[in-house]
Amino acid sequence: MMKKFLTRFILMGAILSVIGCGGLRYSQLDPAAKDYHPKRIAVFTADVGTYEEARQHIEQIVPGVLMEKKWFDDVTDTASLSRQMSANADLSKTMTDYLSKLNTVNFSDPALSKKIGELTKTDAFLLVAVDFWNYTVEKDKIGKVSIGLKLIDAETGKMMWKAGHQLKKSYTFFKPELSDIARSVVSDMVNEMPH
Repeated sequence: MMKKFLTRFILMGAILSVIGCGGLRYSQLDPAAKDYHPKRIAVFTADVGTYEEARQHIEQIVPGVLMEKKWFDDVTDTASLSRQMSANADLSKTMTDYLSKLNTVNFSDPALSKKIGELTKTDAFLLVAVDFWNYTVEKDKIGKVSIGLKLIDAETGKMMWKAGHQLKKSYTFFKPELSDIARSVVSDMVNEMPH
């Protein structure tokens, strides 16, 4: 009897630990997001902080994962958005003003947001931030990637969803590709994104 109880206890502990390890580091969904279904989305230039080597990878991975999902009619990647900004001084100024307000006072200006949506012909935009992109040693040698995403409704400037997630991959001799870890992080996050 005791052996049976102990076996069930260990099995339940294992199941709960697997469930507890799943999911994102954090995810915050606006209550209105349950009815939010943007059709066209733009991916803004990534905020990579001190991890400049991550920029090229992350700015390809995020739009790539979004396109693979086939949830949106159109995904404007960072390179396309940059070309639009170069060709349109009004868009460039509006984007600069919007991001400046967002970064300095944490205010998503609805008028600027709406104008960006109209100029880029998008319903939403995705802001990407890289928090970690490095190899380090904790107990073991690991490759670690941590990313944050924010989904903004272009019409209202309202943040519909934000999330953060990180993954680590340990290694002994051969370093894992950080871009592979990043793809897994982004895939996990996009699975929870409103669409």
